[in-house]
Amino acid sequence: MKYLHRHTPDDIRSVPYGFTYKEMVEVIGESEARSLYSSLYKHSPKKEYLTMSLKTVYKDGNTEKYVFELLDGKCIEMVFIKRQDGGTVCVSTQVGCSVGCIFCESGRNGFVRNLTPSEIVQQVILLRRKVNRIVFMGMGEPLFNYSNFIKAIHILRDRNGLNFPTDGITVSTVGPVEQLKKLREEHLKIQLTISLHATTQATRNRIIPNMHRYDINDVVNEALSHAKRHNRKVVFAYLFLQGINDKPSDVRQLARWFRGKNVMLNLLEYNPTSNTQIKKPAKQEMTSFKQQLERAGLEVTMRISHGRNIKAACGQLANKYNEKNK
Repeated sequence: MKYLHRHTPDDIRSVPYGFTYKEMVEVIGESEARSLYSSLYKHSPKKEYLTMSLKTVYKDGNTEKYVFELLDGKCIEMVFIKRQDGGTVCVSTQVGCSVGCIFCESGRNGFVRNLTPSEIVQQVILLRRKVNRIVFMGMGEPLFNYSNFIKAIHILRDRNGLNFPTDGITVSTVGPVEQLKKLREEHLKIQLTISLHATTQATRNRIIPNMHRYDINDVVNEALSHAKRHNRKVVFAYLFLQGINDKPSDVRQLARWFRGKNVMLNLLEYNPTSNTQIKKPAKQEMTSFKQQLERAGLEVTMRISHGRNIKAACGQLANKYNEKNK
C-alpha cells in the first residue's frame, strides 16, 4: 500500500489492530507479523494491545448494547443482536455525528471525532462472541470517515486474521455523493443500504438537514449505479413518518425510481428519541403504506426493531456519556 513507509515498528506494536497483515510484514517482517496477528485474532484480546475498554452492558432479550470508553475519555455505543447461528454486530464509526437526522440521537450533541481503524475493529474483537454479520449502522456516518472505515473493512476481512466474509458486511449511509462514487469503485462486495427517507429534496432537507447540499436524485442514481456495478441488490431505508413522507406522490416517485430495479425498500418504524415532535405511527398505517408500495411494483420489507427498551434500536444510540466530558 502506498502509505506503508509512513509506519514504524513502534506504530505497529502500539496500535496493532489498526494494520493489515501486509502492512505488518512490510514493517516488522513476516515472522513477527505472523506471531502478532495470531495473538490479535486467534486468541483472547491482550490488554496491552487495546485502546478502548468496556464501560457497561445493557441487555434486553436477544439484544445487548455495549458502551466502550476510548483512551481520550470519549465513549461509543455498539449493539449485538443474537441469532440462532451467531449474531449481528452494529458498529460505530464516529463519536457523535454531523448529519443531524431528526429521528436520531447520535448527532444530538454534534460531531466529536472520527474513530480510527483500530477503534472500529476492536468493537468486533472485544465482543468475544460469534459474529456472522457486521453492520455499519451505529453512531456516525461511515462515509464521512471514509479512509478509516474502508481500512477497517480490509483488516476485518484479512485472511490472516478474522477472515470475515465481505458479503457479510453492510454499510448504511445517508449517501454523500462523492464518497458513494469512491465506494462504487472499491473491490468490495459489501451490502449497501441508503438512508433515503424522502422522495423530494424539501422533505429530505427537513428529515436530514445537514445533507441539503446533496441532490436527492444524485444520491439515488449513485446508489443504483453501485447496484449495477457490483450486481448486488441495494437497500433503501425509508423511515415511515406519518403525514411527512407517506403521500400518494411519495409512492409514485418511489415507483418511478425503483420499479424493476435491483432494489429493496426497507420500511422502518420510528424508535422513540428525545425529539417529542415525532410520533410513533400506528402499525396499520405502516402496513397500508407497505401495501401501496407493493401494489406499485416494489419489493418492500418492514424492519423489526430490537433493543428499544435499552435504547439500542436504530436512531437511539446516543452520545450521553460524552456530555460530561465536553
